[in-house]
Amino acid sequence: MIRYLTAGESHGAALIGIVEGMPAGVPLTTEDIDDHLARRWLGFGRGGRARIEQDRVELLSGVRFGKTIGSPIALRLENAAHHKDRSDWPNVMAIGGSGEGIEPVTLPRPGHADLAGAQKYGFDDIRPVIERASARETAMRVACCSVARAMLRHLGIEVGSHVVRIGIVGWEDTGAWQEQVGLLVSEGGARAVYEAADESNVRMLDNDLTDAAVEHIKETKAAGDSLGGSYEVVATGVPVGLGSYVHWDRRLDGRLAQAILSIQGQKAVEIGDGFSGGSTPGSQFHDPITEDEQGHHLTRGSNRAGGIEGGVSNGMPIIVRGVMKPIPTLVKPLETVDISTGEAQPTRYERSDVTSVPAASTVAEATVAWVLAAALLERYGGDTFEQVEQRLALDAAT
Repeated sequence: MIRYLTAGESHGAALIGIVEGMPAGVPLTTEDIDDHLARRWLGFGRGGRARIEQDRVELLSGVRFGKTIGSPIALRLENAAHHKDRSDWPNVMAIGGSGEGIEPVTLPRPGHADLAGAQKYGFDDIRPVIERASARETAMRVACCSVARAMLRHLGIEVGSHVVRIGIVGWEDTGAWQEQVGLLVSEGGARAVYEAADESNVRMLDNDLTDAAVEHIKETKAAGDSLGGSYEVVATGVPVGLGSYVHWDRRLDGRLAQAILSIQGQKAVEIGDGFSGGSTPGSQFHDPITEDEQGHHLTRGSNRAGGIEGGVSNGMPIIVRGVMKPIPTLVKPLETVDISTGEAQPTRYERSDVTSVPAASTVAEATVAWVLAAALLERYGGDTFEQVEQRLALDAAT
């Protein structure tokens, strides 16, 4: 069993992560993590914080001579914005500190965790909710999940993503983008997908859509508004048999859906062509079972199931799509109520992105990688990476 925990606030001194349960002997360097942390900042429409943070992870334990040693892996990411934006933070964090002189935040933003979080924990100041509910947390999440992702890569399993839509700009022909993704996968697996997407300012696999999305973002920013969108995550090299059909909480598709929806701002998930399955006859939807070209293994003639049947991976590429809502922090104010006075007020603007869909797609890659790594270790796990490799190779040979 592997698990991870993150801790820290958006403007605290640092984000902290603990990864527990990784086998010993997995090759791991800070570069394996920093590369994906840098990708998290990709995308036109990002706010000012992208110019402040230079995320570089510190590995504090659990790794020796470039390999995991079986003990918990501790990670740290410094928050540069802690020093730039929040000179009052030492006062706030001080043991027994009164917070005197610190102005409370009392105007919750519609669509944010502000009000529900304050009501849950009994706060009269929503700053603690803002700080922890912030998408800044996903930086450490990407770092933790990149540990598992490094293991997958050494086993021939890759995870990539691309943006399908930002606001009103996106692919209208599902078959066109799936054909393009299929070509990339055939050339270099899921890694080829994310490398191609990273060449676009908005992580789209089409130059015309990229240009249109950039203009859409500019227009939306000028109007003081924000945009959501959708993206697709692809995983290749995934063996048959990850997950389970025998218990609800071990189904791979259910675990992937939970992972996507655990990311701040995500509101919907699709596995394969799941949404169209509700309006398509079964004779046209289900993937025919065939033999591969060598006649050695059974495979599928299509992949509308997204690589998962009955909660179990079937050897086809895993396809997961997520939908992100528009960011709730707007220049153009929305109606809210001051929790200290009960008076109707317009919301106040705090620095934010116009859209974070490209960033969300890279975070989704990380969370998908974690779920796949956890399911793989449940099936092939051991105390050492060598044991995992041997068991996976033996299974593939039978």
